[in-house]
Amino acid sequence: MRKDIVVWGLCLLFACSCTENNKKAEQNETSGISSTTTVSTNTKEGAQLFNTCVACHGQNAEGNQSLGAPSLVNQDDWYLIRQLENFKSGIRGADPSDVQGTQMATMAKLLDSPDKVKTVVSHIKSLAPSSTTKTIEGDPKAGKQYYSMICGACHSEGAIGNEALNAPKLVGTDDWYLHKQYKNFADGIRGSHPEDTFGSQMQMMSTSLPDEEALLNVIAYIKSLEQ
Repeated sequence: MRKDIVVWGLCLLFACSCTENNKKAEQNETSGISSTTTVSTNTKEGAQLFNTCVACHGQNAEGNQSLGAPSLVNQDDWYLIRQLENFKSGIRGADPSDVQGTQMATMAKLLDSPDKVKTVVSHIKSLAPSSTTKTIEGDPKAGKQYYSMICGACHSEGAIGNEALNAPKLVGTDDWYLHKQYKNFADGIRGSHPEDTFGSQMQMMSTSLPDEEALLNVIAYIKSLEQ
């Protein structure tokens, strides 16, 4: 079977699964409901809790590639909360091949209540957004075509994400981290847990890009959107 047919088939399948959520998103926009969850908690306590994260993620949550720790400050609060809860519950970071993920799972367990998770995320979101360093070369123009065809339906135009579709923001995320996580999905390292509904959807979509060059081009396009 031709790979381009497989790609289009996956796109159509996933697009169908998103139809109802798209309707809900439109209803929310019409009714004035924001697509971004607002976390309002004690940021002083959040700063104290975040002290355990600083060694890897940096004082300003800017990330550290040498430690495999991504920037957090540009990501939406609802997604940070979900991923911390996923690490805590073993939905994410359980695969021994995911070295940084298993480390993060251990650290996330220090946040032993949902309130602490929300509080540390509140602190992260109180920090000033920061730019990320370009580490991947690719053709943004070619990447835009693939992004529009495969990724945009869920992650939105401009890669700003869509909470109603449980699709995180991609713009402002480290390019090296996007590459690593796409590979993790494609290799079954991430998204295989039976309770990781949204991860399994992304795992399915990770077969859509035809080769490494296409992946680099898509990431280059997402990086170009920061400008």
